[in-house]
Amino acid sequence: MAELRNVRTDLTLEAHELLREKAVREQKEQQDIPGVELENDGDERIKITRVRVTSRTGEVSIGKPMGNYITLEVPGLRENDRDLYEDTCRALAGELTRIMKLNDRTLTLVVGLGNWNVTPDALGPKVVSNLMVTRHLLEYLPDQVDEGVRPVCAVAPGVLGITGIETGEIVKGIIDRIRPDYVIAIDALAARKIERVNTTIQIADTGIAPGSGVGNKRMELSRDTLGIPVLAIGVPTVLDAATMANDAIDMVLDSLIGQAQQGTEFYNMLKSIDREEKYGLIREVLDPYSGNLIVTPKEIDDVVRRVSKVIANGLNIALHRGIGLDDVDRYIN
Repeated sequence: MAELRNVRTDLTLEAHELLREKAVREQKEQQDIPGVELENDGDERIKITRVRVTSRTGEVSIGKPMGNYITLEVPGLRENDRDLYEDTCRALAGELTRIMKLNDRTLTLVVGLGNWNVTPDALGPKVVSNLMVTRHLLEYLPDQVDEGVRPVCAVAPGVLGITGIETGEIVKGIIDRIRPDYVIAIDALAARKIERVNTTIQIADTGIAPGSGVGNKRMELSRDTLGIPVLAIGVPTVLDAATMANDAIDMVLDSLIGQAQQGTEFYNMLKSIDREEKYGLIREVLDPYSGNLIVTPKEIDDVVRRVSKVIANGLNIALHRGIGLDDVDRYIN
């Protein structure tokens, strides 16, 4: 699992929130922060937030490396809504198409990170199982492949505890052998807001560090380590006990602030609380009792299965020119 707050390798939903919070602290407009471009799109069903860090100044401003950070917030993603499912697939495909530079010969390697034996961490392997893989078809049966289908291969390399091999080493070995042009890494994330669990799809073209979300960071997958562009896609499927406690306290604080009289000592005290420091304090207090306790919703089996199909079909549409949802079924069934 990848940590949303990891500076070097996150898939950050927090990027635009950090931007907004920084602007509030410094009493600036969001657009006034140099080197960072913020764009909102979509509707209440599928809200799309795009953050682009364009300079070193922007990196320093929000603590994120230069690149594109895109978040699809889909509150109904937990539900079995067929229309929303198809619309989300197409919205994801549109965002991927926008930031990826593909031609008809681009070979893409999709890496499904995670442990297939642990449901909240099985997102990556499940995406791979629903993916339209075509490299072998184009190599051995080119006459039977539709025009517009690009070469795609995929692997679910497991985790260090299963294989005894660093995931990054496995991926690097495959890259050295088959020479893909692009790597797309899929992973489950650790959220820092309760409402994000199983409701957001995050994209970043700055890479990912497997395991860092649960305090077990492994070798990162990025252009720096692999030598080719790496696009990361993730969905928050778990959160830790400190996050739950922090969100609960935040809701209490917001309620008290709403009821307190402005200008009073109590009101000013509530407004002056540093919420990042509060989160750190909660983690410190809970650590001796719960350690790094990770929780996930009880319906996680159905949600991971559904969300994995959304990501897989978003990739299927984006990676193959002229392919739609109806066409995908002919290749993976």
